[in-house]
Amino acid sequence: MKKIVFYAFVLLIVPVFVLAQSVKIGYINSDAIMDQLPEAQEAQRQLDEIVSEWQDELSQMQRTWQRKFEEYDKMKLIMSDQRRADAERELMDLDRQIAEYRDQKFGQDGELFRLQEELIRPIQDRIFLAIQEIAEEEAYDYVLDQSGDILLMYANEEYDLTQKVLQRVLEM
Repeated sequence: MKKIVFYAFVLLIVPVFVLAQSVKIGYINSDAIMDQLPEAQEAQRQLDEIVSEWQDELSQMQRTWQRKFEEYDKMKLIMSDQRRADAERELMDLDRQIAEYRDQKFGQDGELFRLQEELIRPIQDRIFLAIQEIAEEEAYDYVLDQSGDILLMYANEEYDLTQKVLQRVLEM
């Protein structure tokens, strides 16, 4: 019976001591880090350039579709049934090609996603490694990213690890 009381006491008291210990939380701004890394800026420039080219191609395809639709719309009343069906099929094919191109380039598994993984992921991995090293060295329990969806209503700048992480990444 005494053992049961002792274990119950331990089970009730241990959480109180654990909760009484302070938790050390730091935060970073990953956007600020990425903005200051030359290789991240270069990767973003490359991505922007490629996306701009793809958007130009997409715009050209849409203009072609619009021009053909306007021609069809003007002439549909005087076209033969066969010619009208051919023109409608051509418009549907162009529309399908535009959708496929958009999905191929910008879709969930598109080229943009793969390029971001290829260009940005190694930089992010270095940042995460630096965060982990600093958190372990300085005994942080949690490190939050201020630039993401987490909304920090207040943050004491004493716990801002952004510059330490940036310096560590630059040293790697």
